[in-house]
Amino acid sequence: MILRKGNLVARVLSGSWRSSPFPPLDLSKAELDEVTPLLCGSGAAALAWRRIAVTDLRDTYAAEMLHQAYRLQSLQAELLEKKVEKVFRLLRQARVDAVLAKGWVAARIYFDAALRPYSDIDICVPAEHFNRAEHVFSASDANDCSIDLHKHFHEFKDRSVGEIFARSQLVPLGEERIRTLGPEDHLALLCIHFLKHGAWRPLWLCDIAAAIESLPENFDWNVCLGSNKTRAKWIMAAIGLARRLLGAEADNLPITSDEMDSPAWLVDNVLRQWADPFPNQQAPMNHPVPMAHLLRHPAGLFEGLRKRWPNAILATVSVDGDFNNLPRLPYQMANCISRMGNFLIHR
Repeated sequence: MILRKGNLVARVLSGSWRSSPFPPLDLSKAELDEVTPLLCGSGAAALAWRRIAVTDLRDTYAAEMLHQAYRLQSLQAELLEKKVEKVFRLLRQARVDAVLAKGWVAARIYFDAALRPYSDIDICVPAEHFNRAEHVFSASDANDCSIDLHKHFHEFKDRSVGEIFARSQLVPLGEERIRTLGPEDHLALLCIHFLKHGAWRPLWLCDIAAAIESLPENFDWNVCLGSNKTRAKWIMAAIGLARRLLGAEADNLPITSDEMDSPAWLVDNVLRQWADPFPNQQAPMNHPVPMAHLLRHPAGLFEGLRKRWPNAILATVSVDGDFNNLPRLPYQMANCISRMGNFLIHR
């Protein structure tokens, strides 16, 4: 039942980032009714509307819900672009170098940027500019912008900030020029971010699919995969999932089918996440009671530990593991031991 729901999400979103053509969609009205709350709750409603709009299901009540989500995102996309433009204007005026990731960078690759919702503006600045950037964003001019400021993206343990800036690109937005990640770093970050967060949001795999279908001719796979062999395998695993679950066209990539092959447990885990793709079901949002309280009042300890048990994907990434066919229990145990150690140290 759970895997069937996840498969429904995958079927609806297959090819949805493209202008055309879409793969055939064999979906009943009852199945659309069942999957619509999952699509709306995970931010994929507008993409689903793209698929449904060219089928006989477009006049159903569920389709109208998806259409309304697309209309709302169209309005929000314009407002968010204005905010991205303003943020980079403020940074330019303060002489702060910054590079933008995810969000608008991912949305601009889609056929229609309104298909890809986002809220945070993820920015990385060199360490020497960090305090100045914090000052810029603490001013009233930036109060209406949700900014996630980084000295370094955690996904890039094998890439320096200097390298990331050197490969970045300037793209126009309104009256500003926005520095974004280069396509190699962008795809790498999307893949690692997707797995790092347990693969719970189908929209993130659509980002990866859209990215691999729009790579420039001079795309450097050695740069994308990086120097860390484990993380290179993560990137290839994520690309393999985009191909297998969403039908992303990956046949012309210089990566073998074996390198992109996804073990059964990985595919099943993704589909299980997609059957319940709501932010409040993900760590740490699903930890309503602090562990310190549970230790003092152990009546709810078992339930608290159950909710804190990591899914196999998140656990694998957290301990720099491989996505192979070996059991995941050792990775999950290692994740729990590591978190318990941190908890005891910082009590």
